[in-house]
Amino acid sequence: MTHIPPPAEELRLLDLELRQLDARRAQLLHRRAWLVTALHAAAMPTTAPAPVIPRHPEASAPRVQNVLLVLGGVLLTIAAMAFTLVSWGHLGITGRALVLGGITVAVLAAPVPLVKHGLRSTAESVAGLGLALTVLDAYALHEVALTDVDATGYVAAASAALAALWTAYALLPRTSTLRLPLPAALVTAQLPLTLWAVAADTGPYGITAAVLVTAGLDTGVTLRVPAKPVRITAMIGAYGMGAWGVCAAGWLSWTATGPSAAARAAALLLFAAGIALTAACQPVAEKQAAGLAVTAGLLTVAAAGGTARSVLPDAWTVPAYLVCGIALLAAVRVDRLPATVRLGLTRASLAVQGLALLWTLPLVGVMLLGPVAWAGEVWSGAPGDVRAAVTVSAPWPPHAEAVPVVLAVVAVVLVLAVRDAVWRPRALTGVLVLAWATALVLPSVLEVPYVAGLVALGLTSAGTLAAAARLRPSERAETEPAPQPAAAPAIGFPAPGPTATTLAVLTSLTLAFLSLTGEPATLAALSALTALFAAASWKPRLAPVTAPTALAYAAMLACATGAAADWHPQYTALLVLTVPVAAALLAARLGSSPTTIPVEVTGALAGLLALGLAAASADLPMLALVLALCGVITAGTAIRADRRPVAYASAALFVLATWVRLAAWDVGTPEAYTLPVTVPALLVGALRRRRDPQASSWTAYGPGLAATLLPSLVTAWGDPNWTRPLLLGLAALAITLLGARHHLQAPLVLGGTVLALDALHELAPYIVQVTDALPRWVPPALAGLLLLAIGATYEQRLRDARRMRDFLGNMH
Repeated sequence: MTHIPPPAEELRLLDLELRQLDARRAQLLHRRAWLVTALHAAAMPTTAPAPVIPRHPEASAPRVQNVLLVLGGVLLTIAAMAFTLVSWGHLGITGRALVLGGITVAVLAAPVPLVKHGLRSTAESVAGLGLALTVLDAYALHEVALTDVDATGYVAAASAALAALWTAYALLPRTSTLRLPLPAALVTAQLPLTLWAVAADTGPYGITAAVLVTAGLDTGVTLRVPAKPVRITAMIGAYGMGAWGVCAAGWLSWTATGPSAAARAAALLLFAAGIALTAACQPVAEKQAAGLAVTAGLLTVAAAGGTARSVLPDAWTVPAYLVCGIALLAAVRVDRLPATVRLGLTRASLAVQGLALLWTLPLVGVMLLGPVAWAGEVWSGAPGDVRAAVTVSAPWPPHAEAVPVVLAVVAVVLVLAVRDAVWRPRALTGVLVLAWATALVLPSVLEVPYVAGLVALGLTSAGTLAAAARLRPSERAETEPAPQPAAAPAIGFPAPGPTATTLAVLTSLTLAFLSLTGEPATLAALSALTALFAAASWKPRLAPVTAPTALAYAAMLACATGAAADWHPQYTALLVLTVPVAAALLAARLGSSPTTIPVEVTGALAGLLALGLAAASADLPMLALVLALCGVITAGTAIRADRRPVAYASAALFVLATWVRLAAWDVGTPEAYTLPVTVPALLVGALRRRRDPQASSWTAYGPGLAATLLPSLVTAWGDPNWTRPLLLGLAALAITLLGARHHLQAPLVLGGTVLALDALHELAPYIVQVTDALPRWVPPALAGLLLLAIGATYEQRLRDARRMRDFLGNMH
């Protein structure tokens, strides 16, 4: 029977079918639209034309206009010059005046209607042509009517007249909007004064004064005229003429041969300084005020110092300038000056003091580096004084007699002038360095006797160490820097304490090298330095530097003592070893102090020095003794819990000591070299296994066993006797049995391998004999049977191999 669904169910089925038909119809329509688009694309050309990109003009319309106007003005100016120079002679005097005057007046009047009609750029070009015509008029006037007038003086007068004419032209009501005439007049105004001075033959002083007056006028225009083109032109003129005048005045001051000439040059420099200072005090020049004030301060110092230099000896030239620079600090107290100007004057004073200190550096360098040359001339004889000692390979700087004065004066200025809470600690650091430098160079400047100079250097080193010890943490400002104001730059300076310690070390090095001239001086200086730095090491702040320094000087003292006693190097090495001993004991006492590592490093270097001295002598017993003593020192160090790895170095030193000793005894048996290594290594391995049962036997016993078994096995294979192979086999058998008894992998594998190879070596002759006695077909037959047997029992062999692997794996 046919099933007829209920009406509701049938309606649901019909709706479902209709929705499916709609979805199918939409899919087909989408496919049709895609096919139509594809057919149209196939019918169109394959390459579409490139889009047309509009071209941008390479030059804008205003730029083209300006170029054309400038080019036209230039061409007209060239034409006017050609007319003036070539065709001028064909006209009479009336014609000449009418032509040039008419053309000039017409050209100068032309910008008025052009500006009125809005053609400003054209008016500027025509005005420029008119200004050029006035120059040609001045030239024509000189060639026609004033040929007998001096050319330089005429150019000066003409430039002044042209500058006045162009200024008046620029200030007319109808032409006041033009921007070219006033800058052109200002450029022309740079010439009259200087050319008048040249024409009047006023000499270098007059010419320099004219240049500086011109720079002053330019400065006034810069400060007073608001128009930007005029201000820029005037500023360029002020800086250019001012730099020229200042350089000329400075050269005149430096080359002045008497007070009169120096005073005239100083007047010029002071005039330039007044211009710069006046400009710096103006509100308009606020941004340039600091730089102008620095310039004014330096010019003032140059003026005053140059005057003083002309009446003082050459050695006091730098101190004279320094005093003048320090005097600038008095201007800082003047409240009427702007703060920026006072800051600039302070910087100028600092610059002068810094240059003075740079002048002292050559002498300080000679004092520090000159004595190093005595390292190549040890105990060759003491010179007469300290200056001769430090200049053994370096020249004495000229006029160095005033160096201590310069250093002391700057130090006093730092003490008295710097009161700011931020800069005070840094100033104290500078004072400390300057005082040290003064004490360092003073003996050589005064040419004190050699011994007195050594004493002075020792006192300087002791004094700097005392200063470092007495400085309190609050004065050192090492950990809590004060907040810096906005005006103070964030410059890093070392704290006084570490600085003083560093200076003490530098002084001590100079003293140590300088004492190499004679044997008593060397021993006395090194003894004093060792005691001095050892005593300073009681201060915990100084100990990280002073303790290793004391040890280093102690090592040098030991070497010097051995050389003074005519000992051989190997015996001197024993004396040097006292330094590593002291370093090890001191490091054990210090614990985790910051001084520990520097002390240990110094002790290690001293130990290397002792080894080098012992090795340099070909005395093997003494070298072995030194190695053994070094091993004892490192073993004592390794007792500390935080220095356990040093035990490896100790073991290596003991091994080397043993080998060197055996080599000294001409022992050729390898076991004599290897057994002293194996026995301690096995004992250490046993102790480790007792503390850590999980430690591998390869780590505990492998190195010790391999150190003896492997060299003995190699020697046994080449030994024709039977004693060594027999003893090696017995030892390998015992090791193998011990490994099997205690389930240890390393003894079992190493002992068994060595035992098998040793037995193979012993049976090799018999195997060769048996092989020679058998027929040729027996070895291949035996090999075939072996392969068959292995193949037949392959599974059993695999099971046995797995059991052996598991057995060895369960061992430690």
